Amino acid sequence: MLDTKNDRGTRTGGIRTQADIDDFERTPWQEKLPAQNTYELLCRACDSKPDQTALRFVMTGEASAPEFVVDYATLKARVTQAANAFHRAGITTGTAVTLLLPNLPQTHYALLGAQAAGIASPINPMLEVDYIAAIVNETGAQALVACAPVSDSALWDKAIAVADRCPSVQTLFVVSAAPYLPAAERARVDAAFETASRPCRTDVKMVGFDQALAAEPSDTLVSKRHILATDICSYFHTGGTTGLPKVATHTHLNEAFVASMLKALIPSPNTILCGLPLFHVNGAMITGLAAFHGGWEVVMLTPAGYRGPGVMPNFWKLVERFRATSFSGVPTIYAALADLPREGADIASLRFAFCGAAPLPAEVARRFEAAAGIPLYEGYGLTEGACVSSLNPPQGERRLGTVGLRLPHQAIGVWKVDGSGHATEPCAPGETGVIGINGPNVFPGYLREQDNGGIWLNPGWLNTGDLGHLDADGYLHLTGRAKELIIRGGHNIDPAMIEDALLQHPAVAMAAAVGQPDAHTGELPVAYVVLKPGFTPAADELLAAARNLVPERAAVPVRIDVLQEMPLTSVGKVARAELRMRAAEHVLREMLAQAGTAASVRVGPDIRRGTVAFVQCPAADVARVQDLLGRFPFPLDFNSPV
Repeated sequence: MLDTKNDRGTRTGGIRTQADIDDFERTPWQEKLPAQNTYELLCRACDSKPDQTALRFVMTGEASAPEFVVDYATLKARVTQAANAFHRAGITTGTAVTLLLPNLPQTHYALLGAQAAGIASPINPMLEVDYIAAIVNETGAQALVACAPVSDSALWDKAIAVADRCPSVQTLFVVSAAPYLPAAERARVDAAFETASRPCRTDVKMVGFDQALAAEPSDTLVSKRHILATDICSYFHTGGTTGLPKVATHTHLNEAFVASMLKALIPSPNTILCGLPLFHVNGAMITGLAAFHGGWEVVMLTPAGYRGPGVMPNFWKLVERFRATSFSGVPTIYAALADLPREGADIASLRFAFCGAAPLPAEVARRFEAAAGIPLYEGYGLTEGACVSSLNPPQGERRLGTVGLRLPHQAIGVWKVDGSGHATEPCAPGETGVIGINGPNVFPGYLREQDNGGIWLNPGWLNTGDLGHLDADGYLHLTGRAKELIIRGGHNIDPAMIEDALLQHPAVAMAAAVGQPDAHTGELPVAYVVLKPGFTPAADELLAAARNLVPERAAVPVRIDVLQEMPLTSVGKVARAELRMRAAEHVLREMLAQAGTAASVRVGPDIRRGTVAFVQCPAADVARVQDLLGRFPFPLDFNSPV
């Protein structure tokens, strides 16, 4: 049986239980933070171990891929130079730098350097240009950092389009991946960039990022800026209810606090593999600021992270090569690794893995732990809480099916709420309610004031939009996601984007999009429509139309069902929970039919367990059905009638 009180590695923080957290909190958090801004926090870490490796980077996951090493002294120097280059370009307190980058060492320099000069605004480069431009225009970013074309020019062409469509952008910093390529390929990439497109706007200044850094001092901020804890350090985009991404603001204290608390929770030394994108708060914090503050070694697995060439097929060999002790991923990564043969790879260095971003199916956790021989620690957090709000303690008891204990000095409450969304009273242990968080990691709000309506349960208490309960030992159990976002492989899709597009079709009267459970990507978008009288298009026709109407490829629904009437709540809102259960039931029934089992299934609500799959099957088929359906993030009930 797997030991969930993992003893492999060095214990440093000693936080194992809720009682340990309570004891840890006897000292005010202000006395525990060595700095309350991200730049000073980074500099202190770098100065304490200048010769130690901070970053390793490989362009591919192949065994022969050369690695590029950055020590802590160099990391501090490059971040300082980046801050100075941005300052020279006009970036000051309160002005933003947009990062449209894959995972490269320069991405860390730009992210932390932008925070030291002004505000970092990393954006998913895979978004459609319309959405990227909307975010840039909202933030008023005055500088854009983008990657020169390598294998193709798609991302570069997006950057050019954004520069042309966003009048606030005055400087385009160009990051080149050429230094990480073989000499022959490097020459080809450099030559290709010479003929690549340029902004139509003649007032946009193009600057080589590495060249700009080389021209700046590396030991001091030219701006002489005094960075306040309350200064905004970053903008992270998240899904919104209007179809446009919401922009969450982080203060320097938000991020410095989380980094400091994680250092207390996670054992050191730690060599962590980075496969999640740095435009996401998980990648930026867990394999960025928090890792550097902890003095960890971060191994960047290709510009595309886990999706990079050779990374997943060679994952266990990469663990062996870099003597990795941990990594962070999402459920789909762990589902894939559970089926990946080790092929003799020595992974004895690996101590633990972290999971977040989406509910972790118990069967996926079980299969991964059996394959890897290490515990998988599920945590919980959100962009608005600077990434982490709870975590199963790596030095204490991991409880499968929970997202762990609250972060020290941050409160988690489970609340009953009234019709206006305000908390009325706390729930008892074991009683499900709305999860709220309160602490130094809670963001000050969204950039657009209209997005801030209803986000506070009480003053200081953020409404996470999630449902759950706390047990008697302080472990948090998630029972449902009240948020409506569809999370496809870690990519947030706003249902309104799909619904608004479908409503453009002349036959559609009502439309609702929800996430359909998927064993590989977490969720896939599906849509339900009600037709206008006199119209009779088939679902296949609507699906074909949706491919042209929905503006983002990842958001195109994989299935559209035509309903006679839309399920509604008592106040006339679309009953999305019912649609989600309908979508889940469709998937489970389809899977059972394809497997040729005699099982029947119904997906429905349970007052304590949330969404439950109620299954009936012969006793001989129970194990097989558990294996088939256990990869989905809801409990199976074989004892209730279907």
